[in-house]
Amino acid sequence: MRFDSAEPVAIVGIAALYPGVQGPEEYWQLLNAEFPVSTTSRATRGLDDVEVDVARFGIPPAQARSMARMQILMLEAARQCLADAGHPGRALPVERTDVITGTCFGLDRQHANALRVEASRYVREVERAALSAGADSDSARQAAEELRLLLARRLHGSPHDRVGEMASTIPARIATAFKFHGRTLAMESADATSYVGVAQAVLNLRGGLSDAALVVAGQRRESPLFARALDAKGLISSTSHPFATNGTGSDSGSGLDPDSNSGSGSGFVLGEGVGALLLKRLSTAVEDGDRIYATILDCSLRHDPRPGPFAASPSVGLRHSTAVGSLRTAAVRPETIQYVECVGSGVAHEVRVELEALAALHEGAGAGSVAVGSVKDRLGHTFANAGIAALSKVALALHHGRIPPQLEPADAVEFARSGTPLRNAGAGLRWPPGEDGHPRRATVHGTSLTGTLCHLVLEEHDRKGSHDRTGLHGRTPDVEATRPTRPPQPTQLTRLPGDGPTARYAVGNTASDAEPIAVVGLAGWFADSPDAESFWEAIRSGVSRIGPVPESVLDRDLYHAPGALSLTHSYTDQGGHTTPPTVPPSGLRISPSRHASMDGAQRLALGVAAQLLAGRDTTVPHGRGLIAVGTNLGLSRERRLNAESSLQDLEDTVARLDALGGLSALQRKSLLTSLREHTGPPDEGVLPDLLDGCLAGGIAALLANEYGLDAVPLAVEAACASSLAAIDVAVGALRAGTADFAIAGGVELACNARDMVLCSALGLLSHSRNAPFDAGADGFTPGDGCGLFLLKRYGDALRDGDEIAGLVRGVGASNDAKSLIAPDVAGQTRAMERAFAQVDFDPSAVDYLEAHGTGTKVGDRVEIAAVAKVYGGAGRVRPLEIGSAKSFYGHTFAAAGSAGLLRTLLAMRARTLPPNTNLHTLNPALDLAAVPAVVSTGPSAWNRRPGRPRRAAVSSFGTGGINYHVLVEEHAEHMDGSR
Repeated sequence: MRFDSAEPVAIVGIAALYPGVQGPEEYWQLLNAEFPVSTTSRATRGLDDVEVDVARFGIPPAQARSMARMQILMLEAARQCLADAGHPGRALPVERTDVITGTCFGLDRQHANALRVEASRYVREVERAALSAGADSDSARQAAEELRLLLARRLHGSPHDRVGEMASTIPARIATAFKFHGRTLAMESADATSYVGVAQAVLNLRGGLSDAALVVAGQRRESPLFARALDAKGLISSTSHPFATNGTGSDSGSGLDPDSNSGSGSGFVLGEGVGALLLKRLSTAVEDGDRIYATILDCSLRHDPRPGPFAASPSVGLRHSTAVGSLRTAAVRPETIQYVECVGSGVAHEVRVELEALAALHEGAGAGSVAVGSVKDRLGHTFANAGIAALSKVALALHHGRIPPQLEPADAVEFARSGTPLRNAGAGLRWPPGEDGHPRRATVHGTSLTGTLCHLVLEEHDRKGSHDRTGLHGRTPDVEATRPTRPPQPTQLTRLPGDGPTARYAVGNTASDAEPIAVVGLAGWFADSPDAESFWEAIRSGVSRIGPVPESVLDRDLYHAPGALSLTHSYTDQGGHTTPPTVPPSGLRISPSRHASMDGAQRLALGVAAQLLAGRDTTVPHGRGLIAVGTNLGLSRERRLNAESSLQDLEDTVARLDALGGLSALQRKSLLTSLREHTGPPDEGVLPDLLDGCLAGGIAALLANEYGLDAVPLAVEAACASSLAAIDVAVGALRAGTADFAIAGGVELACNARDMVLCSALGLLSHSRNAPFDAGADGFTPGDGCGLFLLKRYGDALRDGDEIAGLVRGVGASNDAKSLIAPDVAGQTRAMERAFAQVDFDPSAVDYLEAHGTGTKVGDRVEIAAVAKVYGGAGRVRPLEIGSAKSFYGHTFAAAGSAGLLRTLLAMRARTLPPNTNLHTLNPALDLAAVPAVVSTGPSAWNRRPGRPRRAAVSSFGTGGINYHVLVEEHAEHMDGSR
């Protein structure tokens, strides 16, 4: 079945959870309410009063206590959205329904867990400070124990904390609740997060990777640190208007609470909200008889790469060209747009830039003919949710045929300028049909403080027209707009007959298989191997790089307790640790203070990117790109700073401890003074660089901005499968033609006290060392690392004369929809089969499998059972070689897939099958003979079979039942017939 890359995407379900609002009907009422909205600002109210019955989702109470509040709210938003679309009465294609979620900054459970672990250090310092202040040893110990128990009750520790805190658990939990077996991933791109999520869903639908997509995005004020970090960049205002341009903001009866946030300059009020959209291809929605709110004709993303601190793009020209390109792709003329949903940030200079770009875009329209508005006048800025809030508003407006009222800007002179085509939506009005028979149309603008621009074109749905097979799925495109409409399509290559030296790809308009994606650059840094060369040498040596984690990382007195499971200690002190770079790569103008303020994962990825792009001064990737980095969406720096910001609260608690009742007021003061000397002052203030160093999407944004790459940056979390999920996102964008190059991979620093304690509590870690497939395997060992890959379409790589390290031929993804922890044969099999559906060879043609291979007995056994189902059977002439990089470097979590892919490509280049280490006795429960397969402990020649290229596969399976399987092939030019 072929799919149309330009087919409109239908919005068939909406969910809206905002302060005082539950459901699309209440949301529509809010949008049409007269000002002031209420005496108490909705924007500054939270979502704490939203009650959700988690039992309806089959969640055990023990797990519910460990779940982030955002997870609970997103589950409810998903249920609400599906119900709005008529489910469960109306069936969904569960096998091919994706779940994409978006959040930004850390979640409350992440903060609580980080504080719980860090509190052990604080409790020790309290005991020491009490002694120095004159307390006797018994009183000091009793005070420490009293504080420990108080914190334990407040922070609710549980063995399930590690799973419950993860952002990727949210889409996985939704998939499990509703039995969806498609892709599940979490994304973050600052305040462009939900726009990026929608763009990914549209891409998957148009590319035929899915038949339905549920996009859920949410933002809460999870900690005061978030607002303070935004305020330090001058973005938060106590009173604001979306279109204020005088630099002071204006509320004029909006009902916004002037005491909600600090600061008095222009900016936005930070709001809370969770929303969801259910999307389908228009043809599918029509066939299914869905109620269609509106259709998305185009969803374009661009990035303005500017070195230095993160800031929204100041470019009128780029905003204008992004909108022009988007309208052309949608085959729509600007003069047919009747309404524009703006960013409306309330930041004066950003508002001026946005309005100037809009005025230029619509200059051919009559004065005041284009209404503009922004939902921020009702909700404030809901950040990660902003795109969903805006799209939902416009979809409802198109559906109801009415433009909602907009608060009049008392100071936005742009609207008063003579002859401008823009007008404030004002009191709201009926939305008249378009002139000359055009349907009602609107555009939606989005931006990110990292420099990303977003533009969407929406159209009302004409059910009668949708049955007309002429035009673009029932639409009559604007004739003038279609002449330059379609962007250059990616080079399509058809594989010619033959397999091996004769296998080549011919340029053409159709292809029987998915187009290969060339890996034209690779780089990595894992444990004590700071580059790809040392990484491969370590692999060839057969010596594990796992060892004791430094004392500076794991304070053994506080956190190491070999033996039984504990909520406060790790029973292992082993790991594949690395120290991130302390200075920026040469050639980048990054100040020492800014580099020091970055999260360790950001600094490590920046260093690996320098290796990836080294020597490319004249061949820096050109065209539009994408940078997708798999990582944990709650970076360690943000969690640590949030814990430190709670010290004042802990000081108040210490001052009231009963065990210290015998101390005088002077002694208590001395105690607190001593405590501050050892733990730091309770509040040092927040610097503008703080926000940049806390954004997971900031990893990719740093790469784009500092290297001047016209590439949309985003962070991807799919638990331990995050790297391959990022590769999947990149491959999809390249095949769809929305990107001409991509940088993808993953990074995580898993060797830290917090993660080691949390993973130990669930019994996931090995008591010794990672030993995949060994009879004595008892879990994994954490590791640090980063791997990045530069990708292009194969035809483009050949055209550019790139050195090609290998070809990505297929990427399969699935969700078990069964258990968040236990692996599942059926789910893993599903991902493998989907990968092979994209290629023209069968599993018997694959020589080597880089397995997930965590080293847990159940995990290894289930993985081999799934491999046997897919790779076993007739046609295999020699055993499948199986290995795992985790035996050398430990489990690097979000970076695990990049370690596996790096190892596979380097092995292919060296024509050497890589060995495994820490393997003493093969686990007899592994039915390798059913494949058949072998696990080797020494390197061996990777001999090519006659007439065939070397082929390999890489697997990553993540917590939450998230499965990815990538098929890799040797570049044909390497097939010289010699070996």
